[in-house]
Amino acid sequence: MKKDNSLKKFDSPYNPQSTEQEIYKMWEKSGYFNPDKLPRSHKEPYCIIMPPPNANGRLHAGHGLDMTLKDIDIRFQRMNGKKVLFLPGADHAGFETQMVFEKKISKEGRSRFHMSNEELYKEIWDFTMENKKVMEDDIRRLGTSCDWSRKKFTLDKEAVQTAQDTFIKMYNDGLVYRGERIVNWNPKFQTSLSDIETEFIEQTDPFYYFKYGPFVIGTVRPETKFGDKYVVMHPDDKRYAQYKHGQKIDLEWINGPITATIIKDKSIDMEFGTGVMTITPWHSGVDFEIAERHGLDKEQIIDWDGRLLPIAGEFAGMKILEARPKIVEKLRQKGLLEKVDEKYVHAVAVCERTGAPIEPQIKKQWFVKMKPLAEKVIESVENKNEINILPDYQKKILLHWMHNTLDWNISRQIVWGIPIPAWFKNGEAGNGDEVRVGHKSPGKGWTKDPDTFDTWFSSGQWPLLTLGYPKSRDLKTYYPTSLMETGTDLVFKWVPRMIMFGLYLAGEIPFKNIYFHGMVNDAKNQKMSKSKGNAISPIEMIEKFGTDALRMALVIGNPPGGSVPLSEARIKGYKHFANKVWNIARFVLNNIQDLKTKSAPEIVAKDQKYLEEIRAVINEITKNFGEFRYDLAADKIYHYIWHTFADSILEDSKKYLSGEDAVAKKSTQWMLYDILATSLKLLHPFMPFVTEEIWKDIPEGALKKSKILMIEKWPE
Repeated sequence: MKKDNSLKKFDSPYNPQSTEQEIYKMWEKSGYFNPDKLPRSHKEPYCIIMPPPNANGRLHAGHGLDMTLKDIDIRFQRMNGKKVLFLPGADHAGFETQMVFEKKISKEGRSRFHMSNEELYKEIWDFTMENKKVMEDDIRRLGTSCDWSRKKFTLDKEAVQTAQDTFIKMYNDGLVYRGERIVNWNPKFQTSLSDIETEFIEQTDPFYYFKYGPFVIGTVRPETKFGDKYVVMHPDDKRYAQYKHGQKIDLEWINGPITATIIKDKSIDMEFGTGVMTITPWHSGVDFEIAERHGLDKEQIIDWDGRLLPIAGEFAGMKILEARPKIVEKLRQKGLLEKVDEKYVHAVAVCERTGAPIEPQIKKQWFVKMKPLAEKVIESVENKNEINILPDYQKKILLHWMHNTLDWNISRQIVWGIPIPAWFKNGEAGNGDEVRVGHKSPGKGWTKDPDTFDTWFSSGQWPLLTLGYPKSRDLKTYYPTSLMETGTDLVFKWVPRMIMFGLYLAGEIPFKNIYFHGMVNDAKNQKMSKSKGNAISPIEMIEKFGTDALRMALVIGNPPGGSVPLSEARIKGYKHFANKVWNIARFVLNNIQDLKTKSAPEIVAKDQKYLEEIRAVINEITKNFGEFRYDLAADKIYHYIWHTFADSILEDSKKYLSGEDAVAKKSTQWMLYDILATSLKLLHPFMPFVTEEIWKDIPEGALKKSKILMIEKWPE
């Protein structure tokens, strides 16, 4: 074999910045991201649907892990001859995107309240499309081998149509209803949110005890008490046995004398406080349910902007935190303040995305009946074991949420989203006394529902939307999909909704396996955040150390459900490993240039031992992939290449390569050729760029069938 001048590139250290983007272009140009263009030998369908990143900004470290784990599996399956579809997409992300946009224009001195809905929608569309392109470029930089010809967006015309059709079907099937119920209201952004879009934070506030006639009641929210006219106690509480259900009592309250009614209800905790409470049905989910059970009146105390209404008398128009101490002072002056616990620790509901306090409000909204849908999930996951879930404990968490569901509010008072296909007649939009559901107006006098769907309503249908439900070749070929890999934080948000919609619409589970990954934390294993200044940008790390180094840093030591501490030093360490692989390739390729590679020469015993060792490594790594233990597989090939191949085998081979025994030399050359080619194949799913770059110079023959490593056969 003649000396190949192309090996001169190995004279310099590996430079990912000069190769990675060109390699990705080569992969795209090959067409092999598209399963329809793979060699005919790739027959068995295998599909992963990309959880759609929000199309409103750059990818963060969590996205880096998300894309890396999926791409590792995809590349392994492709090399195993599967007809692989890795389908990319993006989520319009509803409220979150509109929130990000509103913050942007706020810095420009503008507000959405001075824009028409059409103007606002167009500006958000342009903003999202610009960010969506950046996001897709970031996904490419991560080496993600997805089929861009099939990419989907949750606001694609077909996706919108399907989501609306699902709503209409659910309404006709009695699974969607319009009701006046307690919702989580965000006063700052003027929209309702679902329970999965809110979170509870621990907060310390004063807990006030007030005299309420002959009783003492406790509350952290005296500003809601203006309309309280029902005092509730447990029917078995002997302390209050003399009071009868429905009994009226006269008492002095915040703004003067009132008549209160005694209500006996078994939901009251006799051990909490004094065992007596007044209720504010308009501003508490618990109180609302009590009022519903007993047919009690409900009165709004706080308006949609978070200010007190005229029922508050002299405090009307005040913000909650402004009014609270003044109300307490008035009650003190009236002799109605019993005592104050200044350090009461309790959970406060806030908007998950903005941190803004949530105000429970009664509002007419669209709700999904969750119980019948959750029962389908329980039957599939718990009783039939139709889905393999990793790690196993996440299955228990998912089922806990399915056994304890609340009806799902899917209405959002924002313009950025999929319009709800409903119409109202007579009255203000959204509050008409007649309702029709459908794509077209029923006729004159009907007003379009101004609300949009909760983003989870469309993303919950993602496996179906992306594959062309209800009828398409891709749906027939790839549904149910093979693997859903996503974050542990979505175990109660997104994953059960996809299972619900899959079972409801298609009659089948949407995926056969679920792999939950944990968080990407900082070097001290603390949560990353921009405010802490400890967030690591995956793209910045790629520009410094290369994609392969980042991918290895994200996966090694990171089992299913685990969290990985990520630091610049850790990533830099795997950059050194990439260069180590490069130097190994340089040594081997420079020493096998005269080797005939069509068939193996006579292999001597010491080389046979090395070849048997790597066959054992192949078996172990293949087994790891079968068990979704990408962390173990990556660690195994890393240690084999660095410590066995480089430190032991290469050093041992040098005396035979320079010796006079021709048989031993040819055997050693073949052994090195075999182990290098095999190592590149095993490493490729984890470090696709450096392995593909080296593969260009691997001599074709018995161990190299394809010019592109990405479709080379996985070693046996």
